[in-house]
Amino acid sequence: MTQGARFRVVIPARYASTRLPGKPLLDLAGKPMIQHVIERSLQSGASETIVATDDDRVIDAIAHSGATVVKTRSDHVSGSDRIVEVVESLGLDSRDLVVNVQGDEPLIPPSVIDQVASLVPDDQDTGIATLYEPIRSAEDVFDPNIVKVVVSSTNFALYFSRAPIPWERESFGREIGGSLGNAWKRHIGIYAYRCGALRQFVAMSPSELEQTEALEQLRFLQNDIPIRIAQAMCDVPGGVDTREDADRIMQLLKDQSA
Repeated sequence: MTQGARFRVVIPARYASTRLPGKPLLDLAGKPMIQHVIERSLQSGASETIVATDDDRVIDAIAHSGATVVKTRSDHVSGSDRIVEVVESLGLDSRDLVVNVQGDEPLIPPSVIDQVASLVPDDQDTGIATLYEPIRSAEDVFDPNIVKVVVSSTNFALYFSRAPIPWERESFGREIGGSLGNAWKRHIGIYAYRCGALRQFVAMSPSELEQTEALEQLRFLQNDIPIRIAQAMCDVPGGVDTREDADRIMQLLKDQSA
């Protein structure tokens, strides 16, 4: 595995979120959410932090943030498509390594950004890597907004789903409570890619499974492209998809500053 890998972070920041319009500029403890994400990235080992956005309001808000800004088209259907536009506009080589940090993960630990970059082998032109963490509550297992992943014995992703996988045949049900074992894993939406893998991604049509689950990473798996995966080295607070998520993050930020 790559140790001390040189990489860039790219943060997709689409303004027109369905559930939270203007989400990148959502105020969290006096800063727009995208600024929190940028600051986490700047504390990592990334050689450059790039924000990919389609909106001038985001560009204006982060003009002095320390990040490079690339304005992208507004018609991308996925964050990966937006990142590919950045890769092409910057003329990056197929072997260059980029880490996709979601623009709605304001508490992503910098060490986790470095960790996922280290998972892509040096000798791999089209490597992809991501992370997971254990799920400890049945409520989270059944939450479709929390993506579950099943992992092979050699640390590759077997499948991602919004459904409660694996299914406990004998006793699983919404009434189950208490703590769970180690079988259930939450996928953390951070990826390290060789740019060659991203070019592969846009060359493939959206897959049936990807469209069914609304999970773009399934395009790789359905086309037999492996995704390396590891348990995150520290806890990763969930991202912001709803107003309730935003309230939870604001409370965590207050606790950290207390």
